[in-house]
Amino acid sequence: MSIYVTKADGSGERFEVNKLKRSLRRAGASNQEINSIILEVQSSLFNGITTQAIYRKAFELLRASDSPLAARYSLRRALFGLGPTGFPFEDFLAKLFQTEGYTTRTRVELKGKCATHELDVAAYNETDSFVVEAKFHSSPGVKSDLQVALYTYARLLDLKDQKICRQDVCGIKNLILVTNTKFTSAAENYAKCVGLSLLSWNYPKGNNLQDRIEKAGIFPITALATLSQRDKVELLRNGIVLCREILKKPHILNNIGVSSKKIDTVLSEARQLCKQ
Repeated sequence: MSIYVTKADGSGERFEVNKLKRSLRRAGASNQEINSIILEVQSSLFNGITTQAIYRKAFELLRASDSPLAARYSLRRALFGLGPTGFPFEDFLAKLFQTEGYTTRTRVELKGKCATHELDVAAYNETDSFVVEAKFHSSPGVKSDLQVALYTYARLLDLKDQKICRQDVCGIKNLILVTNTKFTSAAENYAKCVGLSLLSWNYPKGNNLQDRIEKAGIFPITALATLSQRDKVELLRNGIVLCREILKKPHILNNIGVSSKKIDTVLSEARQLCKQ
């Protein structure tokens, strides 16, 4: 008997156990852990269950056995925690591009041919440069649509060949539209037609946001299961975006009121997650 689940955007689809297996395997779970979690999840399924409920069930089971595994599994949800303003998401993207060899700046104001623009991220190295329009959403059901792609491309045309640094390579020729959720098919088709670069959680295939974050080995502090929501908000308010930054500045945990006993637990999880 098929079970149908309700996705974040309200649409329905048949539950596919292989999707859950792939996400657990990608988080680093062993075959034994995967099989055990699959059995537990399947026993609680019913028609109409939300994908969020399935995620929470799997997350709690992982968390009970291995916090770093739970943190890796919760990566997508952790990106939703980089709000509500979206500035921490921009900072996270800048740090991601830094790991890829770029010098970055955030929230840069630049005059185009016809208008002045605030660029969320500007990135450059010795051979390449690009700017970023970041679209942060706090819910997985919200997609960046055709309208967003249209005005982003208009910004690129207005900024064409303006420079983000002094080097010859720094003339703007590429603007990447980035979202932590997904794009509509209309937005993807338009971007392909006009040559606008897109980057989302699952696009483009093989080099999407999830792929690049995992390759870089960086995780937002919102992925740490041992931190409370208050702790995460305070860390973001203090400019701490990455788990590895906690390891470099452990005193910040004490500064925001985390108990000494809990600090050890948080640092242990961060070390395992960052493999340091």
